[in-house]
Parts: sequence; C-alpha cells; structure tokens
Amino acid sequence: MGLWGFIDVSSVTALIPSIFGVLILICYFLSRKNQKLNLIFAHIAVLLTILILIALIGTRLPKSLDEGGLGLIRLIIMISTCSFALIIFIKSFIESRKR
Repeated sequence: MGLWGFIDVSSVTALIPSIFGVLILICYFLSRKNQKLNLIFAHIAVLLTILILIALIGTRLPKSLDEGGLGLIRLIIMISTCSFALIIFIKSFIESRKR
C-alpha cells in the first residue's frame, strides 16, 4: 500500500503506514524470539495500530473524501486492514486473559 501511494503521489509521507507495518512486524518477530517480552511487544503493536488508524481517519480521510479516486480506495483498504488487525489483537488479549 505504501509503495503504491508513494508511486501515485511521489510523497515520502505515503510510506509512513509502511514504516508502521515494518515496526509491527519487528514486534512480532521479537515477541516470538523472547516469550517473556511477548506481552510488551503485543501492546506496542496495538499502540502502533491505533496510532496509524487515528492518523488515517483523522487527517487523511477528509482529504481523500474531497479528492476521491484511487487514493480514497487505497485509504479505505488501509483503514479496513487496521480495523481488522485491531479486532484480532483485542480478541487475542481477551482469550489470553481468560487463560
């Protein structure tokens, strides 16, 4: 998504969601490597997901609604995947808490 946005608008800021995605991926690998830190990395991943979702909805959505086009479709896909990831994270936390 970030690369698509970068190619489409030629702006480095289009890569910000991709950077967040890489950070979340790093959290995943670090949590698998060290089970004692799993809870910390899981919370960091959730925090990063919430931050990017807020940024997408709060700052980018109004601009994309005005402009329309492929940028709006790309944004809807990013918001959907962030929302889905957040739901999965919350369900995982609830299941973990029950154990």
